[in-house]
Amino acid sequence: MSKIDLKDLTARIDRADVYKLAKRTPCQLAPKLSRALGRNIWLKREDMQDVFSFKIRGAANRIAGLSKTEKARGVCAASAGNHAQGMAAAAAYYKTEAVIFMPVTTPMIKVEAVQARGAQTRLVGDTYDAACEAALTYAEETGAVFIHPFDEIDVIAGQGTVGKEILEQMETPPAAIYVCTGGGGLVAGIGAWAKENAPKTKIIAVEPEGAPTLKVSMDAGKPTPLNAVDGFADGVAVRLIGTNTLEISQSVVDENLLVSNDEICAAVKDIFEATRTVVEPAGALALAGVIRHIREGKAPKGELVVTVSGANVNFDRIGHIVERAELGAGEEMLFAATIPEKPGAFLKFCKALGNRAVTEFNYRYNACDAKAEKAHVLVGVKIKDVSARERLTEAMAAHKIEIVDLSKDPLSKRHLRHMVGGHAGNDIPEVIYRFEFPERPGALTEFLTTLDARWNISLFHYRNHGHSTGNVLCGFQVPNGDIEALEESLLQTAYPRVAETDNVAYDYFLRA
Repeated sequence: MSKIDLKDLTARIDRADVYKLAKRTPCQLAPKLSRALGRNIWLKREDMQDVFSFKIRGAANRIAGLSKTEKARGVCAASAGNHAQGMAAAAAYYKTEAVIFMPVTTPMIKVEAVQARGAQTRLVGDTYDAACEAALTYAEETGAVFIHPFDEIDVIAGQGTVGKEILEQMETPPAAIYVCTGGGGLVAGIGAWAKENAPKTKIIAVEPEGAPTLKVSMDAGKPTPLNAVDGFADGVAVRLIGTNTLEISQSVVDENLLVSNDEICAAVKDIFEATRTVVEPAGALALAGVIRHIREGKAPKGELVVTVSGANVNFDRIGHIVERAELGAGEEMLFAATIPEKPGAFLKFCKALGNRAVTEFNYRYNACDAKAEKAHVLVGVKIKDVSARERLTEAMAAHKIEIVDLSKDPLSKRHLRHMVGGHAGNDIPEVIYRFEFPERPGALTEFLTTLDARWNISLFHYRNHGHSTGNVLCGFQVPNGDIEALEESLLQTAYPRVAETDNVAYDYFLRA
C-alpha cells in the first residue's frame, strides 16, 4: 500500500487551482470507433487545452501554490516538451520568471512554443536526465524553485482533476479508464480520485513496449531505471518512474498494458478519424491499449474511457505515423516473395495477388548474378483482418510462391522498404547493424569519428522521423572476419545497436 494518504491527495485534487489556465475538456463518445469495436469508447480530450496537453493542470496548480517570495525567485524545470509549455504558460500568468532546460534533441516546434510563452530555454544534453541535472544545478545556484514534471504531490493533484472531470461528465462511473503513462503523474492523479469516488472503475496504465517505466518498477517493487528507452512516444519516454507516482500507482493501478509503436500509430489514425485532430504518439497511447484489450477479449464490460493526453506533434512526424498506422491496425501486410527469375514470373505473381490492393512493390534485377534462378520482391498489400492475411498466404502457396511475413520486422519497416537495391559483393564479408542515434547535429560525425577508421562502411540508411531518436542501418566490411574487433570498436560509440546480419530480409534483398 502507498505511504501517501490517498484521502489527503483526493482533497488536494478537489481544491486544485487549475481553472484559471486549464479548460474543462469534453469526454466525447467516438461513435464510429465504438461501432467497429462493439463497445462504447469515450475520449477525454486533453489535446484541446491551450498548450495542447494535460500538463497545464499540474504546472498551474503547483505555481498557484507558491508563496510571493518563491514566485519572486522564479521557477525552473526540465522537460522535452509538454511540461515545459505548461510551465511557461503558468509562469507567465502568475508573473514569475521561468527557465526551462530541454534536451538538445527536443524538436524546435516545442522549443519555440515555450519561448513564445515568455520562458527562457536552455538546451542541454541528449536526454531528459541530462537536462534535469542541469535544472537542479541551476535551482541550487540561483534559488529558483524546481518543479518536477510528475513527481510532486501538487503536480499530481493538478493532473488528478482529469479524473474528477471524467466522473462528473459520465452518467455512470465507467468500467475502466485507460491512461497514457510515462512518469506516472496522470495515472496516479486519475487513479487516486477514481479509487476514492468510483472504486469499481478499473485504472489501466498503458505504456509503450519500448518504455515500460511503470511496469518494470511495479514488477520490481521499487523505482527501477530502464536500460534503454524507445523515444518514439517522446511524451512518455521516461527512464525512471517517480518515487511518489510509483507509491500511488501501486495502490490505484489495476493493470499495466504495453503496446507497440505500430499500434500507437494506428490509434493516432483512429483519433484523427473520430475528431479530425492529429495527436502526438503519447496522446494515442491509451486508445491503443483499449483497442488491444477489446480484441483480446480482456476489456471490462461497460463504458470505457481513454485519455487523449496531448497533440504536440511535429509536422515532419506525421508521414512516418501514417506509414506505420496500417501495419499497426493490421490493415497492411508487408512480405517478401520468392519468384523465378524468368519472363512471365511477375504476371503469375500478380495473378496470385488477385484484386488485392497493393501499397508497394519493390524489386531490382541483380546484374552481378545473371545466372540467378530466383528473384525476391518486397510487397505491401492492404488487408482487413487476420483471416485476410491467412487467405493471402494460402493463395501464394497455391501458386507455389514462397513468402515470408515481414510486417513485424523492424529492419524491413524502418529501412528496407525505403532503400534502393544493390549488393556489396562477395569478395569481403559484410555484417550489418541497426543503431539508434540521438537526433541532434553532430551525432553522425561523432559516430564516425569514434569508430575505428579501418572498417569500410558498405551500407548506410537513415531517415529523419521528426523525433529525438534517429534509426540508422549500417553495414561494415570485415576483411579478416574479425567481428570481435568490430564489436569492441562499436562499443565505443555508446549508441544502442542490434545485429541484423542473420535477418531474413537482409538475406533476401541485401546480402551478396
